[in-house]
Amino acid sequence: MNELVSVMNELLSIKPVVLWSDVLIYSLVVSLGLFFYQLSKNPLARQRWRAVFHSRAGVASFIVILFYLLIALLDSLHYREPLEKTAGSDEVHYSQEVRSVLDVVLTELRNKDEKTYSAPFAIYSFAKENMQTEDGVVYRDFPRLANAGQHLADEADHGMDIFVRSMKALLVAAFISAVIIGLHMAWRHRQQHGKALIAQQTLPWGTIYLTLSALVVTCCWVLELSKEYHILGTDKVGQDVLYWSIKAIRTGVLIGTLATLLTLPLAIVLGISAGYFRGWVDDVVQYIYTTLSSVPGILLIAVSVLLIDVYIETHPEKFNLVAIRADFKFLALCFILGMTSWTGLCRLLRAETLKVSQLDYVQAAHAFGVGHNRIIYRHILPNITHIILIALVLDFSVFVLAEAVLSYIGVGVDPSMASWGNMINEARSELSRDPVVWWSVAAAFVLMFVLVLAANLFSDRVRDAFDPRSA
Repeated sequence: MNELVSVMNELLSIKPVVLWSDVLIYSLVVSLGLFFYQLSKNPLARQRWRAVFHSRAGVASFIVILFYLLIALLDSLHYREPLEKTAGSDEVHYSQEVRSVLDVVLTELRNKDEKTYSAPFAIYSFAKENMQTEDGVVYRDFPRLANAGQHLADEADHGMDIFVRSMKALLVAAFISAVIIGLHMAWRHRQQHGKALIAQQTLPWGTIYLTLSALVVTCCWVLELSKEYHILGTDKVGQDVLYWSIKAIRTGVLIGTLATLLTLPLAIVLGISAGYFRGWVDDVVQYIYTTLSSVPGILLIAVSVLLIDVYIETHPEKFNLVAIRADFKFLALCFILGMTSWTGLCRLLRAETLKVSQLDYVQAAHAFGVGHNRIIYRHILPNITHIILIALVLDFSVFVLAEAVLSYIGVGVDPSMASWGNMINEARSELSRDPVVWWSVAAAFVLMFVLVLAANLFSDRVRDAFDPRSA
């Protein structure tokens, strides 16, 4: 009871911090909920999306994307902890460090820093240091890590301890998965009469259960072994690489989503307008995207990011917290990427609209006096939706990779912000070491690869479902 009271007091004492990126990501989730609600009222759209989720690759990749989104949401609930009160004062001061709910979940990873590099699952440092014996004799050797493997009574039990903990995590994960799957199967059994069963029988439930079980096993294994080991080693300053890799998921998800959503309106409106109205509208749109395309995108992005840096430096009163400064620069980068990347999709939509607008049923609609807005909404847009959807997910993948490249050359997100690009940038000098420190780059690559692969697989299923020519 006392522990519950202390936890409640701690929760009441924290100060919530709301960043603009937090507002945007939760607004995005609400918008997705409203989208699927409206989708349920449209029989044709519902049928097409059902085809996406009836595909094994489609539903598995969607679950992986949702898992990444869940981590991003947990990392978007920010707060500041209160500091100890000074003697004779009742005023509460708060820490300058902004944390999130994800930091609470990953406490075991966050609070176990070492001095410098250590390899995955190692119990000794990666580099030799000067050490002294009890007699004062100086020698060089690999020192024991301060927070990894300290529970081992005998170093020879290192491998067996990892195996035992892995088996323990596997059993816990199997139990959790069995409970979740069992409850869901029982619910499905109760719905054996009516339309609910008809919809469920067509879904690849085996793939869904297998994907969920794999994610549960991964989470349990990471949480169990991270209590005593650095699963992916530590970086130059001794911070856990796995912790920063997971924290970078929010950056990757947000930059891919926000930049893509900024790209779509310009590309769709200008592309359809140029292809449908033609004439002077087409000339103006072509002039705009041709001019913008003639300037190297990396130069526009670099100049814009430098201007943002200058603005931050000249207005320090607006950025009293490091998190606020990093968030502002991050959103500015999303806007810049969106404004400089719409030309390719615009050109593609213009060409497709030119072709669709010459089809017989569109010409017949013109002959019967149907308005332009109705023709665009009923005839043009449905025939290019598959292009928009595939471009949406491909652009997401491109922006995730672009952030890594931009951070690598120093014009990406703020250095204080966790991102895969910053991890790769900091690890580039490590690749020239002998032996090579490979785990920072590998961790960023694997998590980024899984996200991009899931997005591309899902986009393929969406294209197949919405392409009118595949019907």
